[in-house]
Amino acid sequence: MGFSKWIIRAASPAPAPEQYDRFLFIGPHPDDIEIGAGATAAKLASTGKVLRFLICTDGRYGFDHAPAGLTPDEMADRRTQEALRSAELLGVRDVHFAGLSDGGFYSQKDLFRTILSAVSDFQPDVIFCPDPFVSSECHPDHLNVGNTAKQAACIAPNAEIMKQYGLSASSVKAIAFYMTARPNRFVNTSGYLQQQLDAIFSCHTSQFPQDSPAAKSVSLYLKLRAYDFGLHSLHKTAEGFRVLSQQQMHCLPEAGL
Repeated sequence: MGFSKWIIRAASPAPAPEQYDRFLFIGPHPDDIEIGAGATAAKLASTGKVLRFLICTDGRYGFDHAPAGLTPDEMADRRTQEALRSAELLGVRDVHFAGLSDGGFYSQKDLFRTILSAVSDFQPDVIFCPDPFVSSECHPDHLNVGNTAKQAACIAPNAEIMKQYGLSASSVKAIAFYMTARPNRFVNTSGYLQQQLDAIFSCHTSQFPQDSPAAKSVSLYLKLRAYDFGLHSLHKTAEGFRVLSQQQMHCLPEAGL
């Protein structure tokens, strides 16, 4: 990046999420919030911030071989219970399930309405969602939710546009992309990593059976990521996010670099 672009970005820095009070965490599936931002959610909840989890799909196809031969409906029920236990372990009791089908079997219109309505109802300062710009991301639900959430965050403060949807405007200050390859803000999660790991591996057992290769590899990855982000931000552990302010969402192309 050229020096002039650094100057332009310095003129409009990414906001620090922790300065705000209300946070809407949006997950494509049960377990995505925990994997992408679980330690941050635990920290915010412990400091008295107001959090809501919105889980967009039911996760019915989230495992190639359903435990004990569960049907997709039974898997969806199981994953709902896993998500509730996991959120409670993180200190979050406000959990909403949109009930859309895992695997992209829903209309973009329904997804957009779901997320926009949640933003209007909850009135968050910051929206957390998966980063849809990651070149390696292939899952349609992750891409759909990330792209839809960023659009909702951008238009939510516009009262006239929201009125056309029959909704109240919401003064969203920023969007924070998790599972990102280009973090520009780090949250110090020292003391919260184990809480995140417990929420994933003791609760989401349909996805990560105890001592399975998946559980071991994802656990190692999360630990290494936390320590790597910690080094970047001079903390023991941290989580990294791509944070955009309202201004950066549609006026400053350098914010995307």
